Amino acid sequence: MKHQRLQTGRTLLLVLILSGFLFGCNSRETKSTEKQPYLIVLSMDGFRWDYAGKTDTPNLDQIARRGVKAEAMVPSFPTKTFPNHYTMATGLYPDHHGIVLNTFYDPATDRYYRISDRKAVGDGSFYGGEPIWVTAEKQGVMSASLFWVGSEAEIKGVRPSIWKLYDHHMPYGDRIDTVISWLQRPEPQRPHLIMWYFDQPDGQGHRTGPDSPEMVQMIGYLDSLLGVFINRLNELPIASQINFIVTSDHGMENISGERVVMLNDYLPGKWMDTILGSNPVWIIKAKEGYKDQLAQKLAEIPHISAWPTGHLPERLHYGHNPRTLDFVVAADSSWSVFYGKKGKYFGGTHGYDNANKDMFTIFYGMGPAFKSGYRQPVFPNVSLYPLMCDILHLKAAPSDGNTKDVNGMLVR
Repeated sequence: MKHQRLQTGRTLLLVLILSGFLFGCNSRETKSTEKQPYLIVLSMDGFRWDYAGKTDTPNLDQIARRGVKAEAMVPSFPTKTFPNHYTMATGLYPDHHGIVLNTFYDPATDRYYRISDRKAVGDGSFYGGEPIWVTAEKQGVMSASLFWVGSEAEIKGVRPSIWKLYDHHMPYGDRIDTVISWLQRPEPQRPHLIMWYFDQPDGQGHRTGPDSPEMVQMIGYLDSLLGVFINRLNELPIASQINFIVTSDHGMENISGERVVMLNDYLPGKWMDTILGSNPVWIIKAKEGYKDQLAQKLAEIPHISAWPTGHLPERLHYGHNPRTLDFVVAADSSWSVFYGKKGKYFGGTHGYDNANKDMFTIFYGMGPAFKSGYRQPVFPNVSLYPLMCDILHLKAAPSDGNTKDVNGMLVR
């Protein structure tokens, strides 16, 4: 009898051990076969933080009800398109990823980067950091990009699995169709990260200003396109698995011909080796022997801020990269600054100090990763990269972003 009880105990112990082993294996199997989340990120260029309050935006409102709306997202300085789109992708300030302006000179290689130069735009050696699609691809997650800055280049030897050369004239309806077609692919060929881009309302803001009737019409039109896209998403079998973010790179400020500074009225051309940029921000390389004269004269020009590189306010996180040359010049808010000839000084522009609230932009998010009806406090756009990594269950590369800025919006 004692031997029988001992044998029964050993049997029971063996069963418990095996059960625990199998339970542990099943737990690991469940984790390893967990469905990879989907994330779609749409940037609408130049969508200021308060535009949705200018007219009815039922589809943005729908996203806010179903998910998250941020009070605002703060762009990085300078508040220009290429630096900020690449900042959103990498979580790095422009000073750290190297796309310091839409146009710049790289002293290390004696080459220029211009957004109109498609060869330069596609040259991965200009781009530092690790954009989200590279992070994804390196960790086995397929990505796709429709016109996101940097995605045409091979960065760290990697491109998105699916990408297209920029086509400014591609209709928005075709862009929607393209993204939906990618999501209709069979699972092995289907991207789980999609980054895509609309060039409006930036163009409208430049032409007629942020407060014009034409801008109101443009905001309504873009919202209607969002409605078309959301309806198409909802028709997909994977609709419940998709996370969708709508954001932008910067805002927009009114300008006027009554508020214009011409740098050539103050700075002799013989003092400067290089001056690059566009209203309202410029970078200057002094000719040898003229750096002190330039610094003194720049300090005397009204309605601008001018700093020797390395001496900008720390909060701007800018001016230490060699590509920012010797001086950084930025117009005061709502002022224009030109060099050579007077450019367009009506309508609107951007590029100002990112403490200017008119430079703030939007963030909306919905899907299984996001809380419902949550209002996110203002946060910096460098924190978008770690947020995207978190949603996709990716290990993030080092960045300037902080997950503490954005964790509150996610379901835990």
